[in-house]
Amino acid sequence: MKAAASLPAAQARRPAGVLRQLARLLALLFICALSLQLYFVGRIALMRWVDPASTSFERSEAWRLLREKGRIDWAQQWVDEDRISPHLKRSVIASEDAGFTQHGGVEWDAIESAWNKNQRAQARAEKLNELASRRASVRGREPPPASAPKVIGGSTITQQLAKNLFLDSERTLVRKGQEFVITLTLEALLGKRRILEIYLNHVEWGEGVFGAQAAARHYFRTDAAKLGPGPAARLAVMLPAPKRFEQRPASPYVVSRAATIAARAGAVQLP
Repeated sequence: MKAAASLPAAQARRPAGVLRQLARLLALLFICALSLQLYFVGRIALMRWVDPASTSFERSEAWRLLREKGRIDWAQQWVDEDRISPHLKRSVIASEDAGFTQHGGVEWDAIESAWNKNQRAQARAEKLNELASRRASVRGREPPPASAPKVIGGSTITQQLAKNLFLDSERTLVRKGQEFVITLTLEALLGKRRILEIYLNHVEWGEGVFGAQAAARHYFRTDAAKLGPGPAARLAVMLPAPKRFEQRPASPYVVSRAATIAARAGAVQLP
């Protein structure tokens, strides 16, 4: 009878033990997540006085170049913000983030607009792939490879810096949420001028070409401080796809788009 009576008690203790283990696991996950955020806060706070030597994106690019080519062809040189042409600063803001000086790091309207455009692009790509597959089936051929929709982003300069500094290119909700947290931390601890200075010294302008000084030397054989409105606008146009535009930096599209950016840049207020 005692053994029979102890069985329900043991069964009752088992769910309680499972709940305690689950609570410990959740507490451990919370501590890990909190520690990660404190690490980011500490790193960003240090950037108020210490120039970051590299970013997560740069390190991944260096490793890719070493793996694919067996060497790292690299051009980068930090220059203080007063040694970067105001024309380049205005052109980059006009091209990449017109509301840079007004927003708090994230422009929700731009994100919503980009999301809607990407959804429509996805729907169009699915219809085209389905049509191509049907035509191939009627003709007794193998269906062509599925075409992927062109994805556009609504990221601000601060968000781009957050991603480049600490994150990878993975597209998940968790990664995007972490980007938002880092973005708001950058805005709170550094301010606009410092954010723009770090961004311009680490943004990619071609394969192995990082920062305003390296870009100015690579494309125009001059210093970042001496860039005029035209060259500055052309560099700004390259930022969304630097590796592609590097092949033809004076293409008709780049020149035409640069004229538009140069016209807009005059109205940009610097932080």
